[in-house]
Amino acid sequence: MDNLTHTLTAVALSQAGLNRKTRFATLTLILGANLPDIDFVSLLGGAATCLKYHRGITHSILGGAVLASLLGAAVYFLGRRSAPKKAAPPLDFRWLLATSWIAVGSHVLMDFTNSYGIRPFLPFSGRWYAWDIMFIVDPLLLVLLAAGLTLPALFRLITEEVGATKTGFRGGAIFGLCAMLALWGIRDLAHRRVLGFLDSHTYGQEDPIRVGAFPGPLNPFSWTGVVETDSAFRMLTASALDSDVDAEHTITFHKPENTPALDAALKTPSAMILEDFARFPWANVETTDDGFDVTIQDLRFTSPATQARAFAAEVKLDKNLRVASQSFQFMPRERQ
Repeated sequence: MDNLTHTLTAVALSQAGLNRKTRFATLTLILGANLPDIDFVSLLGGAATCLKYHRGITHSILGGAVLASLLGAAVYFLGRRSAPKKAAPPLDFRWLLATSWIAVGSHVLMDFTNSYGIRPFLPFSGRWYAWDIMFIVDPLLLVLLAAGLTLPALFRLITEEVGATKTGFRGGAIFGLCAMLALWGIRDLAHRRVLGFLDSHTYGQEDPIRVGAFPGPLNPFSWTGVVETDSAFRMLTASALDSDVDAEHTITFHKPENTPALDAALKTPSAMILEDFARFPWANVETTDDGFDVTIQDLRFTSPATQARAFAAEVKLDKNLRVASQSFQFMPRERQ
């Protein structure tokens, strides 16, 4: 998920009651909820390097445990040097440690919910896992969390004006967290329904080998389906509110033949990193006057409406199959 969503979740966890357990609970939650993304420093090495290391060891069970423990100890050590404010809870190392674990754990769990996924068993296994139910930046979840945190503040101002008893923030925070869990449940049910639709058809007289359903940013019932068969990948839109999918009308991505140009492109670092990450990798080879243009993209992140591609490696080869250039892109771009 995006860092704003992680931060709002941390604030909600604090207001739900953790800020009453120890001093610096809110600070610890906000830092811990964003700490695993420290691996974004790998972007300094380029987009492909970032893909290789992002959501890696810092998002694993072992790495997250180490980060959380270091954070809890650091906040406790620095917190002992500051004078406590009146009515503030005492500085409690056990609660700081638990709070930091909750914060880092919330980050890893939320990243698991989207299609990008995480590698929880690094350094022992580099396998990716993803729940595929949430968009990477989910506006609906942001609205729910923001509403749970801001509406109590508005009500507090109103009650102060009329001289009534001040309202707290705990109820709104709990509402936001419960709304997030409810949204996960709704999207999970919709996801399972769409996967069942996709797996129940044949495509071009071929049975599915693998199917995937990936969410859109707004409608929790609207999905992009990707189906792999022996000869092609099929992409289609699907709604969990319908009784079935239209398996006759799909966008077809035929699997390429194994050619020397494709083999050469797949051996480049950018392509190898993408192949390790991609769940539905599709390659396209075009012959040019100077040689070959090879594009490898993960169809999880291709728009069925515009066919704009993201998470794509592009390799240019000369006529002797030597690499002229290679690049990797995260952001969507229209197919040429």
